[in-house]
Amino acid sequence: MAFPKPEKTYSYADYLTWDESERWEIIGGIPYMQAAPSTKHQEVLMEISRQISNYLSGKSCKVYPAPFCVRLDLDENDNNVKNVVEPDITIACDKSKIDDKGHKGAPDMIVEILSPSSGRNDKVLKFNKYEQAGVKEYWIVEPNEKIVSVFILQTNGKYGRPDMFVETDKIKISIFDNFEIDLKLVFSE
Repeated sequence: MAFPKPEKTYSYADYLTWDESERWEIIGGIPYMQAAPSTKHQEVLMEISRQISNYLSGKSCKVYPAPFCVRLDLDENDNNVKNVVEPDITIACDKSKIDDKGHKGAPDMIVEILSPSSGRNDKVLKFNKYEQAGVKEYWIVEPNEKIVSVFILQTNGKYGRPDMFVETDKIKISIFDNFEIDLKLVFSE
């Protein structure tokens, strides 16, 4: 199947027919193929997921590392959904939004780990979609620079100015009362 065709937009119904050996996202009806992640990307993903998973043990919220399908749009008919993403890390606290296919609607928190091919989508396209959908907290992790940008959804429905962190910092996750991610462990070589 050739992607994308400029005269056509795609939906979750199309996504379900695509080869499962390839990773795709649909943003605003446009499909984007995802490259295989680097070793450094996976190490960062695993360490952040490990710290969150350890904290959430025995709690109602769950952490889901990629690949995990998030259907951002709320539509009675899943087939009409035009925004289907696979964030690097998804945190979900509302069990009613989880099904066998993944997550429906805005998760509580999303972490995207930048790759050379994903920067534009993560910083612009997904940023805007996550904000519109109402994702409460959005992190953009830059492994090469060892920087994390944290965006918190404000009462006006927009992300405020980001808080910026480096490898010597600890980051408090705003959706939890007393939990921090230790970036020394995340960015250790």
